[in-house]
Amino acid sequence: MTEEPLLLDISAAGVARITLNRPEVHNAFDDHQIRRLAEAFVRLDGEDSVRAVVLAANGKSFSAGADLNWMKRTAAYSDQENRDDAHGLASLLAMIRGFAKPTVARVQGSAYGGGLGLVAACDIAIAAEEAKFMLSEVRLGLVPAVISPHVVAAMGERSARRYFITAERFDAAEARRIGLVHEVVAQDALDDAIEAILSHLAKGGPGAVAAAKDLVDAVANRPIDDEVVADTARRIAELRASAEGREGIAAFLEKRSPNWVRTS
Repeated sequence: MTEEPLLLDISAAGVARITLNRPEVHNAFDDHQIRRLAEAFVRLDGEDSVRAVVLAANGKSFSAGADLNWMKRTAAYSDQENRDDAHGLASLLAMIRGFAKPTVARVQGSAYGGGLGLVAACDIAIAAEEAKFMLSEVRLGLVPAVISPHVVAAMGERSARRYFITAERFDAAEARRIGLVHEVVAQDALDDAIEAILSHLAKGGPGAVAAAKDLVDAVANRPIDDEVVADTARRIAELRASAEGREGIAAFLEKRSPNWVRTS
């Protein structure tokens, strides 16, 4: 019996785990896998019980990026077919980046090309010491086009310029230095590090967490002008008046847990 190429599990604690499950091809993805991932995120967007999403992988590699058999097929596509095909991955990454619930990449192994793009699109990335990273596209006569907005946002323009054009492989320590991942831990400590992050995320108000994610996009790389000042004032005013904001402040003053924190 063929195993499912993508696994989805939702825990009682409200953590969804999406697992890439094609270890025999180093979790390389094609248009079908991209569609499955998009469907999973659409489903989770409608699950009110889900508070956070962990993107993980089975096997030695996190993801080798695009399946070369898929790339071979696209070489025979028309220009419009190629554009439509590429748009699928671009849309998936934008969906992950803009997802209202926090996303955590559990990087247990190497992430190359589009696999690195998946890591960059997540809010938080924690990698094992053994993980390796590479933007290998130029060696194939290609460029990391659709992943580039997310990768540049994660590692910065200067580092992206180097690794886009050299296609060097770099280790987890370098990935942390340039900002691609937030933490690097021993392989056997990876799950504990993920759980620690999830415990912090569970303490935030769900609406506030979504608003905080949106706030970063709203103010990043913008001058602090009158428009930004007015927008940020509006955001905090709306949250103060919201049911969640009132509950959070009341809980703090009353020295109790707010109603969104599970106590059992």
